[in-house]
Amino acid sequence: MITLDCLGRKCPLPVIELAKNIRNVGVGEVVRVLADDPAAANDIPAWCRMKDQEYLGSPEKDAFDVRRVS
Repeated sequence: MITLDCLGRKCPLPVIELAKNIRNVGVGEVVRVLADDPAAANDIPAWCRMKDQEYLGSPEKDAFDVRRVS
């Protein structure tokens, strides 16, 4: 798993970082995005749906897990 620290950054920057870094993990691995912008709670799951990646949820405050599936 890699962790992207996007705390303090406004959307869409956390989603942009996720898009740039998802290719740095293997298929089946997880990227955790740390983001405290309230929009991230909607933007990250929406990005996952659009890009056919698996949104695993928010295991803790300001953390969003995404599994690379393709």
